[in-house]
Amino acid sequence: MPVTLDNPGRVTITAIARQAGVSVPTVSRVLNGRSDVSPSTRERVEELLREHGYRRRASRKRPSAGLIDLVFDDLDSPWAVEIIRGVEEVAHSTGIGTVVSAIHGQPASARQWLQNLRARATDGVIFVTSDVTPPLHAELRRLAIPLAVIDPAGVPALDVPTVGATNWAGGLSATQHLLSLGHRRIGFIAGPTRLLCSRARLDGYGAALAAADLRIEPELVQPGDFHHESGCAGADALLALETPPTAIFAASDQMAFGAFEAVRRRGLRVPDDVSVVGFDDLPESRWTSPPLTTVRQPLTEMGLLAARTVLRMAAGEEIETPRVELATELVVRHSTVALT
Repeated sequence: MPVTLDNPGRVTITAIARQAGVSVPTVSRVLNGRSDVSPSTRERVEELLREHGYRRRASRKRPSAGLIDLVFDDLDSPWAVEIIRGVEEVAHSTGIGTVVSAIHGQPASARQWLQNLRARATDGVIFVTSDVTPPLHAELRRLAIPLAVIDPAGVPALDVPTVGATNWAGGLSATQHLLSLGHRRIGFIAGPTRLLCSRARLDGYGAALAAADLRIEPELVQPGDFHHESGCAGADALLALETPPTAIFAASDQMAFGAFEAVRRRGLRVPDDVSVVGFDDLPESRWTSPPLTTVRQPLTEMGLLAARTVLRMAAGEEIETPRVELATELVVRHSTVALT
């Protein structure tokens, strides 16, 4: 049965792709005159475009404001610097500036930021680990301001591009590394439960344990907030157990640094007494004593891609892949050792 277009009066490239039996990027390549499309496919797509009177969406491009807005919940974390580095790289290469703000998770702060934004122009907005509320999203759409989110707190609207990392795979690889070293009692210090990335890392930890015929033991999972203090408190609680873990996986490097301190305070050593793994691969992770085994998430690349995305949207381009996850990678250093 042929696939019909949902709304012939407002045909989209998604509908054209569905009827032609090809991907959306293929239709986009045809529209952009790219050569990497077979003649038969090009002819079929062009025929459908003509048949349905497709017209490219009118460009929303307007004179450049020369600015990108980058909005964090908080700026008290080193990983924020890595994201800023990526956004700034794109901004610098295109001759525009970056406005960095923090709204501290407070609705009043978000309203004040939006009020300030209405008073000036911007080429696009990037939110980091934030939950873009429907009213805020609607206002940015009314202002015709492109929006992208890095590591969204919740599930954003379908038309909001997101950039993240493979957090589940990272949690899996970190835990598998410890299991391969012979550890079976592995503590986990979690990130904020409101964040999708935190839940994904915990799920990866659980999946690795399940694959080794182990289960998550509630006493081995401690709450955290990605900062040093919670890592220290979480590790201290784990080490105080009657049967403490032989290894700890902290869901951020900062919490892993805090775990180092908790181990030191108890007169123990990393990794001789307790192996520790982090998550982020912040620059300082290679300079700790011992250097930290961690999961690298490409923070700079995430900022770079988000900035490119909003600038493409500002230029009137369609975003073919609105959900992007960049690969994580286990970086083995000296904070983990085989269990003897």
